Amino acid sequence: MVIIMRKISFFILSILTILFLLPFCEKGLLSSFDKKKVEEEKKEVRGVFLSYIELKKYLNGKGEEESKKNIRKIITTMKDHSFNLLILQVRSFSDAIYPSSLFPSSKVVVSKEGEPLLYDYLDYFLKVAHQEGILVHTWVNLYRISSSTDTSLISTKNPAYSLLGTKHTEVIPEKGVYYNPASERVKKIIIKGIEELVQNYDIDGIHFDDYFYPSETIDLISYEESGKKMSISDFRMYHINDLLRQVYKIVHQKKNVLLGISPQGNIDNNYQMEYADVKRWGKESGYVDYLMPQVYYGFFNETKPYYSVVKEWEEIVTNPKVSLYFTLALYKTGVVDTFARSGANEWIEENDILKKEVLIARGISKYKGFSLFRYDYLVDSTLQAENTVKEIKNLKEILT
Repeated sequence: MVIIMRKISFFILSILTILFLLPFCEKGLLSSFDKKKVEEEKKEVRGVFLSYIELKKYLNGKGEEESKKNIRKIITTMKDHSFNLLILQVRSFSDAIYPSSLFPSSKVVVSKEGEPLLYDYLDYFLKVAHQEGILVHTWVNLYRISSSTDTSLISTKNPAYSLLGTKHTEVIPEKGVYYNPASERVKKIIIKGIEELVQNYDIDGIHFDDYFYPSETIDLISYEESGKKMSISDFRMYHINDLLRQVYKIVHQKKNVLLGISPQGNIDNNYQMEYADVKRWGKESGYVDYLMPQVYYGFFNETKPYYSVVKEWEEIVTNPKVSLYFTLALYKTGVVDTFARSGANEWIEENDILKKEVLIARGISKYKGFSLFRYDYLVDSTLQAENTVKEIKNLKEILT
């Protein structure tokens, strides 16, 4: 009975999708778009996240020639798949994959934090990407210092080192070491780091992910010292918003550089878990240039179906100066999605989910593009299921 009902639901969804897309077609379903639509698609942002996991895999322990060859391969692969934006994680642990006067070299690309870099990895990524017409947004994890609680792994060159043992930074035993978002000293470190990136490199954007609040205890001393003049939730949102306002000003000192954030797709989670004031960011100016929510849901997700979620984001992004992109779950293709409950098997039963998600997103107001999380699922056969390959092929049909 469940299978029959799901087939009926899929049939209904297919009909609705066809009806939704018919206005954009000239001859037959999805066969061709009018000239205006073609021009709009040329401007569509098509991004790929390249995380510290890939960087470690393709760069760490590799000589200069081999690592540069791997970088060129990454960019070539993106171009071959019609992607035009690389979201490159340049600071994942209060460190850097580029020469920095503020942060030590990253253990992502060297054997030990603080060791000399083989070369300027960011500069080479920018050079190769820009030659191929691919934009680069530098992705920074704001507060993570170490995924281990062993503070001896943090080098003396790390700005976090001088804060260890003070009330401004706390060790989270079950999570690692993180900066306290409510600390003014921490804000200054982050802002100087962004300023260094914007001033020293020809980047196209600064990108933050969804990790804004490390824990429910890291800022309690700061909250006590504040006099508790507002609720703890408002206190936390105030400090995140204050940081963003300052970063936005720094970013916009340079022409054509954008500030973007990829918050959680579940809007409530942003407020309840990360204290990310996404409704304000989508409505008011001076916080972000784009929001790229992580819409990691299929159409049959029981609690958060894809279409409902993108419509929710469409409603909150009302500022004409703020663009809306969607991050899609390439990593889920071909696997069971237990969080989807009754829709858990969708990603193993269907192989054109990403294609349909992009086509539907193109009808959302404020929509300017999408991104995939993450790069390795495009190329690494050990991570790919049979459906992953089919999903990529089907998606590519609407990107060429």
